Amino acid sequence: MSSPSTEREEMQPVDILIDQGAISARIDELGRQITADYADQAPVVVGVLKGCIVFLADLIRAIKLPLELEFITAASYRHGDTRETEIILGGPVAIPLKDRHVLLIEGVVDSGRTVSRILDHVRLMEPASVEVVTMIDKPASHRTEIDVKYKGFTIGNEFVIGYGLDNTQQYRNLPFVGRVIDR
Repeated sequence: MSSPSTEREEMQPVDILIDQGAISARIDELGRQITADYADQAPVVVGVLKGCIVFLADLIRAIKLPLELEFITAASYRHGDTRETEIILGGPVAIPLKDRHVLLIEGVVDSGRTVSRILDHVRLMEPASVEVVTMIDKPASHRTEIDVKYKGFTIGNEFVIGYGLDNTQQYRNLPFVGRVIDR
């Protein structure tokens, strides 16, 4: 009998929705847009872990401005693809945000509840401005009104994985956005 630490689960087949080339091109466009919008500024980029990490790493290299980087954790999916009712925030934002321009980076905006909760938290720190940047926006899933200024891609109400997005902590390393094909 093998232990859980030595046992490997087989990855299920995945249907590619957005390929690596399209993601790269869109990130370059977003980087140019943010660079133009924040010319002569030094924004603070606040990444929402863990789903943003791959997107954020590529995006900050496409932004041609000085910037500072901070992270916050938020969890609403702790058990696969079933959304929890409670959103847990973790990790204080150590960089002072008062009178700073903040870019909140998310991997996916689904119901909008997590982003809304984080925005409320960040606004208490009195930034000059705060805007949401997401790789994936799912407006049909929004349950709270949320303004997403910078969107990589807009998709329907599908559970997606890859490019930092996960299903029970798996699939984050895929170089594309897709969905698991049920067997």
